[in-house]
Amino acid sequence: MSSLKDNPVVAGKDISFLPSPLNAPTASSPHVLVVGGGVTGLVTSWVLLDRGYRVTIVSREWASHGKAQRLTSQIAGALWEYPPAVCGHHKDAVSLHRSKRWSMMSYGVFAAAAADPKLRELSGVQMRRSIFYFCHPIEDDKIQLDKMQDIQRTDVQGFKRDMSVIKELDLDPNYGVVDAYEHLAPIVDTDQAMTWLMGLVQAKGARLLTETIDGDLLHREDELRSRFGVDVIINASGLGSYDTAGDKTAYPIRGGLIRVINDGKDFPKITDALAIPADSIHGSDEIVFIVPRNDNILLIGGISEANEWNLDLTLESPSIKRMRARCEAFMPELKNARMDPDYPLAQGLRPFRTKNVRVERELRQRDDSNRPSRIIHSYGHGGAGWSLSFGCASDVVGLVEEALQDLPPKAMATTIRPTGVETAATQTPDEWATVHIRFLLSSVLSQSSEWVGRMKMKITSSINMLLKIRQTK
Repeated sequence: MSSLKDNPVVAGKDISFLPSPLNAPTASSPHVLVVGGGVTGLVTSWVLLDRGYRVTIVSREWASHGKAQRLTSQIAGALWEYPPAVCGHHKDAVSLHRSKRWSMMSYGVFAAAAADPKLRELSGVQMRRSIFYFCHPIEDDKIQLDKMQDIQRTDVQGFKRDMSVIKELDLDPNYGVVDAYEHLAPIVDTDQAMTWLMGLVQAKGARLLTETIDGDLLHREDELRSRFGVDVIINASGLGSYDTAGDKTAYPIRGGLIRVINDGKDFPKITDALAIPADSIHGSDEIVFIVPRNDNILLIGGISEANEWNLDLTLESPSIKRMRARCEAFMPELKNARMDPDYPLAQGLRPFRTKNVRVERELRQRDDSNRPSRIIHSYGHGGAGWSLSFGCASDVVGLVEEALQDLPPKAMATTIRPTGVETAATQTPDEWATVHIRFLLSSVLSQSSEWVGRMKMKITSSINMLLKIRQTK
């Protein structure tokens, strides 16, 4: 049996953008029921379909494009971010640790989609320059410094820390921005992408059914498996997991974004994503988030209002007015912006939980059976659902394989054992040096000669440390 880390999702290798499954199912292939029609449910279904599974997706509602309330997956800002994300709001160590791997897997798939002109148009995914500004030197904030340094060690394209980006755009010099860096990041037109994902999974063989699945899935497992003829159930119901997973730690963080016309008539067309993390400005729930949705719509945000279950915000709501004023103070030319007449205010409930993001098998024992449950959960992604989608789906595949063998479920780790380039007190110096050298040498292969020169001292230090350790043995 393969482990979770043996189930990567690499475009062209593990999944295909073509409208047919990479591995065709047979009549005896395992059948999976996915509960939830958002980005998590659709991407998970895609990955399973390309591995030869049969898939049925059940959802209370699907992506829509009218003036009525849209799905949370459509409301999302959908700017790919390396954790901790501006809108992600995850702070626990387990989520942040796992999210680094999850987000990079998604980055690779999105970058592959954006690289093909036809696929870029179909999927709504573009690679755009994304600039992150700070009202203090990055070195003054360990979390942001660690994040920036992590990004430099990944496959994220186009990283550059350059103070000139502060002066490049027409920003108010009085706002207080003193530091910044940029890189290329996927930006998803969620309306287009959700339509494309629905069509893609259907073309690959998924059956989409509109139905509300109420109550705790554990108590309905036998009934649902029998009625839909499935072997495994995946819960991707987002905030609905309050009921479907019996998880009373699930709660919403309400978000809102103003949509304005970005055609270059009222202000110079904005093609880059611009963001200021909350901890760099006025309060923990107030950020600057200016992101092109597509070639005509610009998103202005944002807010994070915990435990607000109602979608009753208006353009006159105090938090929305503050949000708009904050963005206009940062970029004054936005004061001339025209609202999107069809959907001026987007609001949604980001699905969080007090614990970490949950990608885990059902741990509770069924009363009527000695066998473990075959329910798998993937929820609590908060404001990072798009960024984590393919990475989480990769872990779900491994959990499906375990469930089909009726192996005992294991709880997600609550502590972190360092891997890759990370270090901790639990690593011996030998382990640290070996892992660090391996990472540094692999990184050299993809970097410029200037970068190599800057890294010589680090590599030399690591080698010397390892040699000393070897000599003492």
